[in-house]
Amino acid sequence: MKKRKLGIIGGSGLYKMEGFDKTKWKKVKTTWGEASDALLLAEYKGEEICFIPRHSRGHKINPTNINFRANIDAMKQQGVTDIISVSAVGSLKENLSPGTFVIVDQFIDRTFSRVKTFFDDEIVAHVSMAKPTSPGLSNCCEAVLKKLKIEYQKGGTYIVMEGPQFSTLAESNLYRSWNADVIGMTNMPEAKLAREAEIRYSTVAMVTDYDCWHPDHEEVDVSIVIKTLMKNAANAQNMVKEIIKTFKDYSVEKDPANDCLDVAIITDPKLRTKKTINKLKNIAGRVLNKK
Repeated sequence: MKKRKLGIIGGSGLYKMEGFDKTKWKKVKTTWGEASDALLLAEYKGEEICFIPRHSRGHKINPTNINFRANIDAMKQQGVTDIISVSAVGSLKENLSPGTFVIVDQFIDRTFSRVKTFFDDEIVAHVSMAKPTSPGLSNCCEAVLKKLKIEYQKGGTYIVMEGPQFSTLAESNLYRSWNADVIGMTNMPEAKLAREAEIRYSTVAMVTDYDCWHPDHEEVDVSIVIKTLMKNAANAQNMVKEIIKTFKDYSVEKDPANDCLDVAIITDPKLRTKKTINKLKNIAGRVLNKK
């Protein structure tokens, strides 16, 4: 297995990382356009890491306009093999109170205005998303949260809505009837694109509010979200640092992302043009350049 390198995608409230060594912000060109921001390349306890704030520093990009393809491609170019996504979410369950961290293992994609694949021109691929997150990374996240005594739930379904508006009460109650756990706006198509890039992916969702379904809590607004995010920020930073130190200790030998393109590309090799192969070289070069 090739050398592992961790990438961190920071969501609302996590725009930079503190306490790292050899830090450098690097702008990376991709064939998919500009990434959300420059990548922060750094070291922590001897481990090289790569970080990007998905909304850009200062939160300038709304969820629909995030260039998810460029973000994943840029990370892949830097040698990232594993991604921890840190995201702010609303809770759809009574027991998941604000401040709780959820290690997500399933998604329901309700977005409708986003490009969701790298394979949209000449070459078609169908990757499996049955198990969209990495078991090994999720186990690492659980061990870290337990060590730091942060309240968490392992396992949960994340509804990804288009946004940028919050839910209607009818929508919130519908998602609760589906037994979803949390709701947010950013992990799709991010998780799908990470899978197409054969990058292992795990989401830690930080609960900031009860969406709008809870009769004993205010309807969600930005001020409520920010207040809880500020409380969560230190926990998120500490969690990421512990994950960096230990993620390589967790087996990913049978991870669903490993070499998943071997059985995903369906287009006849004779019809694959050099132009498209070159466009996909960072994402799928391992497979497309096979003789």
